[in-house]
Amino acid sequence: MIASLKDFFSRYVEPAGRPDKAGGEHALQVATAALLLEMMRMDSRIAEAEREAIADAMRSEFRLDENEFAAIHELAEQAAHKAHDYYQFTSLINQNCDAAQKTRIVENLWRVAMADGHLDAHELHLMRKLADLLHVGHADYIAAKQRAREAMQLPPA
Repeated sequence: MIASLKDFFSRYVEPAGRPDKAGGEHALQVATAALLLEMMRMDSRIAEAEREAIADAMRSEFRLDENEFAAIHELAEQAAHKAHDYYQFTSLINQNCDAAQKTRIVENLWRVAMADGHLDAHELHLMRKLADLLHVGHADYIAAKQRAREAMQLPPA
């Protein structure tokens, strides 16, 4: 799928890169995966359910097979590690996604946050921050949270 992870990363993900259409789609996938990974890391422990929630979200949203998911996941790990903030990810998403797609990303972030059965204060803080950076309104933010809660079969808050 990708000749070289390093070449792909420098060409499509780094802030100075200008992706073509295919590269833009991969960069969007990496940006989304990086935010999901950051959400997974917010609390003091990483549960297998959180890893599975990320894989499920990425496979269903982008129709990725195992090899594509593995490559995107590795790139997202590298991108998240190099990033100083979330702007490079959220700006890419804002440029390439409409309001409904961004709300869906927020819903997937909620699913990752809820995957271990509880919401940590750090997860809640990151959720609000990312929703603001993605320009997702409060009503859509709450609706996404409720859909995620129902999908995860958690009781109402």
